[in-house]
Amino acid sequence: MNATNRVATRFLSAERAAAIVAEKGLAGCLKGMAEYITQDFLRWNEFEKTARVANHSHDGVIELMPISDHSLYSFKYVNGHPKNHRFGLSTVMAFGVLADVDTGVPTLVSELTLTTALRTAAMSAVAARALARPDSKRMALIGNGAQSEFQALAFHHLLGITEFHLFDVDPAATDKLIANLERMGLSANRFASTREAVKGCDIVTTVTADKTNATILTPDMIEPGMHINGVGGDCPGKTELHPEVLTKGRVFCEFEPQSRIEGDMQQMPADFPVVELWNVLAGEVGGRESASEVTIFDSVGFALEDFSALRYMRDLAIEEGVEDEISLIPELANPKNLFGCLPLSAPVQCAAPVLQAA
Repeated sequence: MNATNRVATRFLSAERAAAIVAEKGLAGCLKGMAEYITQDFLRWNEFEKTARVANHSHDGVIELMPISDHSLYSFKYVNGHPKNHRFGLSTVMAFGVLADVDTGVPTLVSELTLTTALRTAAMSAVAARALARPDSKRMALIGNGAQSEFQALAFHHLLGITEFHLFDVDPAATDKLIANLERMGLSANRFASTREAVKGCDIVTTVTADKTNATILTPDMIEPGMHINGVGGDCPGKTELHPEVLTKGRVFCEFEPQSRIEGDMQQMPADFPVVELWNVLAGEVGGRESASEVTIFDSVGFALEDFSALRYMRDLAIEEGVEDEISLIPELANPKNLFGCLPLSAPVQCAAPVLQAA
């Protein structure tokens, strides 16, 4: 890069992201993001990976999620504060950066709150295509908050799910989900409990928000052939599945060193067997082995998914002609003269030192 040139960083605001997603269509965005995630998971060994860095407080967590390959570095800043509704705020808020590895130049700064919802749902669908029964038609959604619509739409558009069973301890959340699904041409049935909702379902998605060791699913609710998509248990001390649910079938995860700390498998011994999903996508390990097998995706969200999502949103912004920029790096005629970027119009007058009498 010529050092005399201005460093341009593409900027994708929350409003711009929502507009280009609406223009592309939710189905198209979910499919596109799932393709990018699959492409990057198939390049698993090209990435420098680490578990996310988390700062925990009584009511929530703030996390940084970094990853890079040979050309791009990305990170996501994201929080999880289930009680934020008290302040009129979202439980999850996020932004992210793509940067050039060779120079360190940040090439994209983007919102990731909406994008995280899309990528989480797309990741769930990528896993389910590898692990759920291919004839699956009915899914239970336990937890009907901010992520639920995206999960329903991803499973509808990417797996052909047509029947949804809903339950949430907050009836208003279910009202909201039903209304939004109806706007998208989908119908759903409300149930009075988790047990009733999951009965007879091919896929069960748990996406609850409370930061607690909950037991949303118990072993007696699990039926032969089910695929469990455990999304809500995603940090230490926050689980959704009874430990014995994990013994009902094979457990798959994203990045094992992170998942053992944050996933539902945090309840299990250190030698509890799990399979990283990239092995299945690459054909190195088999996925579902029979129609009656129970499969469990212990999803916590991994930085590679955000890397894929940022790449997708960057490319979508280019496709849609979005050219917004943000000025992050000073423009320097001489890269060794950072002081020269200060708009000093006159010499700085330094006061004479005051000498104190001995």
